[in-house]
This record gives sequence, structure tokens and C-alpha cells, in this order.
Amino acid sequence: MSNSKAVLGFLAGAAVGAIAGILFAPDKGSSTRRKILKKGEDLGDSLKESFNEFIDSAKSMYSSAKEEGEEAFEKGKSKMNTLKQDAKNALS
Repeated sequence: MSNSKAVLGFLAGAAVGAIAGILFAPDKGSSTRRKILKKGEDLGDSLKESFNEFIDSAKSMYSSAKEEGEEAFEKGKSKMNTLKQDAKNALS
């Protein structure tokens, strides 16, 4: 979780720095607007990619937790059946 926050912080800082650099550059207004639009699109793409990586990571963690839960359930079920059979044998 802290890695995603660090990535988002880095991207936000990079975007602010890029926009500040463009705004203080001695270009025409139309050129500056084009550069800002391009940087905004690049930032959007980067954020989308980071979000997709986060979603993939969350899905992976969910799958792992689900598998571990199912394994624990099966072990518990097996243990219960063994204890049940032991109790039947002891009463017979």
C-alpha cells in the first residue's frame, strides 16, 4: 500500500514540476497549452497504469487469501471427520 502512495506522490510531484516548467518557459500561448495537454495525457496514462497494477495486486492477494481459506477449511473438515471416526471407534 505504501508503494502505491509513493508512486502517486512521485507522479503528482512530476506533474506539478512539469507544468511549472512549461508555464515559465518563453513559448507562445498555443504552444504552452499544447505542452500542458500532452503532459496531462501522459500523467493520465501513468495514473491509469498505476491503478491497473494496484488492481492486479489486489486480485492476486484476494486469490491467495481465498486459496489459503479453502485449504484451512479442508484441513479442518478432514480433522473433524478423523475425530468423528475416532469417537465412533472408541464407543464401539
